[in-house]
Amino acid sequence: MKHKQVKFLAASVFLALSVVSEMAQAAGVLTIGRREDSTTFDPIKSAQNADNWVFSNVFDPLVRVDKTGTKLEPGVAESWTISPDGKVYTFKIRDTKFSDGTPVSASDAAFSLLRIRSDEGSLWRDSYSIIDKAEAPDARTLVVTLKSPSAPFLSQLALPNASVISEKALKSEGEETFAEKPVGSGAFSVKEWVRGEKIVLVKNPNYWQAKNVSLDEVDWLTIPDDNTRMLKVQAGELDAALTVPFSRIASLQKDSNLKVELDPSTREDHLLINHSHGALGKVEVRQALDFAIDKDAIVKTVTFGYGQVANSYIPAGALYHYNDNLRRPYDPEKAKQMLKAAGASDLTLNYVVNAGDEVDEQIAILLQQQLAKAGVKVNLQKVDPSQSWDMLVAGEYDISVMYWTNDILDPDQKTTFVLGHDTNMNYMTRYKNDKVKALVAAARVEMDAKKREQMYIELQKMAKADVNWIDLYYSPYRNVTRKNIEGFYQNPLGRFFLEDTVKK
Repeated sequence: MKHKQVKFLAASVFLALSVVSEMAQAAGVLTIGRREDSTTFDPIKSAQNADNWVFSNVFDPLVRVDKTGTKLEPGVAESWTISPDGKVYTFKIRDTKFSDGTPVSASDAAFSLLRIRSDEGSLWRDSYSIIDKAEAPDARTLVVTLKSPSAPFLSQLALPNASVISEKALKSEGEETFAEKPVGSGAFSVKEWVRGEKIVLVKNPNYWQAKNVSLDEVDWLTIPDDNTRMLKVQAGELDAALTVPFSRIASLQKDSNLKVELDPSTREDHLLINHSHGALGKVEVRQALDFAIDKDAIVKTVTFGYGQVANSYIPAGALYHYNDNLRRPYDPEKAKQMLKAAGASDLTLNYVVNAGDEVDEQIAILLQQQLAKAGVKVNLQKVDPSQSWDMLVAGEYDISVMYWTNDILDPDQKTTFVLGHDTNMNYMTRYKNDKVKALVAAARVEMDAKKREQMYIELQKMAKADVNWIDLYYSPYRNVTRKNIEGFYQNPLGRFFLEDTVKK
């Protein structure tokens, strides 16, 4: 916000903005404005980017994905071996400490893996059910035995939600306290979390690469409104702002005080459909909705050409993406006929929209207009972003645009979560197809790369035929920083390497 505008604000607001501005200017303190607040710091109880992108700088997994987003590298485990039969993984745990100064041991790693596999509150149980045993014969050795060979297992260990946590801290503090102020072994630790306002991270001196960390503090500020975030970074009240609206990219690029980062991503935006709601349970109705949506218009009008029409839940450029997957053309008349044949010619849908999200709101208006041409009435329900996730989980919606970015290199994670009848109801769609579920499980344990690729091609075809959701577009990550910030980026899986970020 420009200085000449600030003086007209109420004194209390002026004071708040002044404090934020001072924080942004402080050496060694990086301020990041983002749309959503976190929901928890208990890794196994979240599947949201807003959580995982902070997790990655508070926790450290056994292995992690490198900066290029293309290969695995050591994390808490400095090395590992795999038995000839592919069932036993032996990890050497590095000599490092948690943020509270206690040693990270192999027993902590075993505890963390068994917890994500078996805890009733874990959203990731299906992905880790392949684990038979996780044992620590000594403090530096972790032995994980699988029920059968698993192609994606090593990649799964790089998931932020599978990070190594302190068993002692979790049990002594209790899960609720730990979820607010956790103990991890990452580059930063949690100093303070004011829900709906900010998360303050401070440098963890016990981090095994602490000497490479330049920042003393990182403040993640919750600013739901896109325009407000952009104004604050332009005014120097923020060092960085996430999720630049497509409409603002060109103008921000012209500001000599800013740098717009358009990083390659695995992001896919899609229209979630609640299969448990009446006519939406019919595949013919979902197919009709797909015909009624003009994806090219969305890419052109909403993404300003920065996006790419999506044709699969596996994003372009990711492992096993099927480029020739079905693309239903825009045909509102055919959609209208199909709806009539399915007995749904009077279809009315409740569309949950994230308020303050410029792109979400633009897509909502466009889809409302497009679906109207097929005879579908759409009621837009704008809600605070902090509410929308809970509404989707509770099934209090008919349709809603969401997005997913891959967290691991292997397609098993997303496939399990959106097609494999997982613990989050196939990403809140309530989609069920037992043949698909069986193929998801079979692909996980198929060790022949060629056969496995064919399985994922078939899964992409089946998902498209069933319209588990409607693929909309792929797009890059869109962030902006002040010009004095260096090394602020995301790899294709979304991880922010804040241990590399420098404020000059």
